[in-house]
Amino acid sequence: MRTFIYYSLMLLLGFAWYRFGQNLLRKERWNANGERTEGIVGPVGFVVTAVLGCCLLFALLRALVLREVSCIGKACKMQVYNLATQPGEYWANVFFLAWVVLALGYAMYVTLKIWFRA
Repeated sequence: MRTFIYYSLMLLLGFAWYRFGQNLLRKERWNANGERTEGIVGPVGFVVTAVLGCCLLFALLRALVLREVSCIGKACKMQVYNLATQPGEYWANVFFLAWVVLALGYAMYVTLKIWFRA
């Protein structure tokens, strides 16, 4: 039951993140006060997000190819989960990595769309 709640909350959070980005994209370039619509991240945040996203994407691809993933979190002290011996923990960490990579990629996409709109 706890696993179902975990995955449901992650999907709900992903849907909320998507709706937030869509609301930003629907806004006009300039609001009524003459202020420019800002993206999710700024220029420095964009670079940090890109670097972090690339590192996490590499970790995700490495986990899928090697079929083992390092535990994400401070309570597990760098434990490695293997697909053959611990499939539940393996897929939970892979799902979390995929979710974070998609969320960061979507934040960069929304920011670029806002920056380069006509």
